[in-house]
Amino acid sequence: MAKDHGFVIGIDLGTTYSCVAVWKEQHCRVEIIHNDQGNNTTPSCVAFTTHERLIGDSAKNQAATNPENTIFDAKRLIGRRYSDHVVQKDILLWSFKVIAGTNDKPMIVINYKNQEKYLSAEEVSSMILTKMREIAENYLESPVKNAVVTVPAYFNNSQRKATIDAGAIAGLNVVRIINEPTAAAIAYGLDKRTNCVGERNIFIFDFGGGTFDVSLLTIKDKVFQVKATAGNTHLGGEDIDNRMVNYFVEEMKRKNKVDISGNPRALRRLRTACERAKRTLSYAVTTNIEVDAIFQGIDLCSSITRAKFEEINMKLFEECMNTVERCLSDAKMDKSSVHDVVLVGGSSRIPKVQQLLQDYFKGKDLCKSINPDEAVAYGAAVQAALLSEGIKNVPNLVLLDVTPLSLGKDIVGDIMSVVIPRNTTIPVKRTKEYMTIEDNQPSTRIKVYEGERTRASDNNLLGSFVLSGFPRVPRGHAFCVTFALDENSILSVSAEDKTTGSKNEIIITNDRERLSTVEINRMIQEAEYYKAEDEKFLRKAKTMNDLDYYIYKIGNALKNEDIMSKLCSQEKEDISSTISRARDLLDVDGNIQQDEIVDFEYCLKELINIFERLTEIGNVG
Repeated sequence: MAKDHGFVIGIDLGTTYSCVAVWKEQHCRVEIIHNDQGNNTTPSCVAFTTHERLIGDSAKNQAATNPENTIFDAKRLIGRRYSDHVVQKDILLWSFKVIAGTNDKPMIVINYKNQEKYLSAEEVSSMILTKMREIAENYLESPVKNAVVTVPAYFNNSQRKATIDAGAIAGLNVVRIINEPTAAAIAYGLDKRTNCVGERNIFIFDFGGGTFDVSLLTIKDKVFQVKATAGNTHLGGEDIDNRMVNYFVEEMKRKNKVDISGNPRALRRLRTACERAKRTLSYAVTTNIEVDAIFQGIDLCSSITRAKFEEINMKLFEECMNTVERCLSDAKMDKSSVHDVVLVGGSSRIPKVQQLLQDYFKGKDLCKSINPDEAVAYGAAVQAALLSEGIKNVPNLVLLDVTPLSLGKDIVGDIMSVVIPRNTTIPVKRTKEYMTIEDNQPSTRIKVYEGERTRASDNNLLGSFVLSGFPRVPRGHAFCVTFALDENSILSVSAEDKTTGSKNEIIITNDRERLSTVEINRMIQEAEYYKAEDEKFLRKAKTMNDLDYYIYKIGNALKNEDIMSKLCSQEKEDISSTISRARDLLDVDGNIQQDEIVDFEYCLKELINIFERLTEIGNVG
């Protein structure tokens, strides 16, 4: 429970766009909160310039002119290693630089105020979370400390813990991590199925910008039970954009004999055009791709049909359908038993995806009645309200989620012995008996893994501990290992030798890959530094605008002959000198340091006094 007073918000931390929502008790409904641009979704994009840090729309809008310092897709790095083949593949497509840090942790290299800085994916995600918190605080006119944050259903332990770390850096207490398709199911169930009678099977097809998840849930009364989940944390709209970019890069090689693949600015402009074309092809059968002077003065003028678009991306679409089939197989449910198929995520708007999905479910109408961009944040806000103290008018639903990956330990031959199979409802506690493998064996090391591979070492090692104190007996002595997974997916593993009473346990915190307390505190301090620098820049920018405004107003006032006649020569000289000094400050804006803002503000104060004097003399409005 979130015990702090104040609102608990729901945040959909997306790969390409993020969204924030809150339960409004007085209206008994969820409010999707719009940002300062009036949009309900905010680009998950962060940029650094020589003067300032930008987050959201402002960062994305300048991406083409500053590609090396504009970071997107940070969610694809979170909880991963630099040597991961998926990371290596992505690096080739990104305009920003990524290097290997300590413990093979990927670090993003940026240039901020002419200094090279290194950022982890958690830090970048924390900046986006900070932006979402500020959006909520501006709307609610109240501080926000607690949040429910969504993650793809197939995020592993490392990725979930890294998301919690990102929240801590942003100054948020992440009271619960909830799977994105489960959150979408809450949105659909509450909005469209509040009065359903009996049991209803809901299939959530969540195809977003960077990840793809499917979940099969059963809704009965107010109980939402996840039966199975499947997905790919590296499949989404960004991959579709990448294929389109590669297609046009090859077309330019063929038609214009130039290779733009090594030019970050050209690739960024092409990516923006491809993203726009992808959206257009959701309702049109053909669209143009036009980028002026994309490379060496050459214009890109081409077109793409929906048929060609589908051909380029058909392997991705087929992969989606394979995942759908796997989810139903895991749930041991026939497709004919599914009552509703709900579309979530921006990429679910693609006509070919909808056609393949409808064909798979034998012509069943797809549910498009909820906003695919906002459904996940909606569900997160409901979950946030359920976890808040003092909120009375929230629906009294019960959410039973599942673990996305199998959990177990290694046995002889590097075999993965599964204790909790994937798609097991959580919270859950399972015990399994094992035996010693040597005569007079005094102890055993228990290694805890997550994953679906037969070989234990091919899976993700979460932690290990030693159980000792076995009696000196022949091999085959039995001991028990218990895995307990709570509703927050926090795993505890214990082992016990019941003959001697010897026990040991471990709570999986993933300290090896997770940020340490020292690192988190350092990043929190850096986040405060960035915030202070942002505030300095905004203060300076406002002062500069005000200077320009008062120079203009005073200039107009001095055109009034009646006012001029009432000014003595010394006053005219002083006014001219102050205006000249103000113009000089404006002219050298680019070279002025932030700590010299006092000079700007002092000059502005003088201009305000002059304008008030002129207004008093001539009643100038």
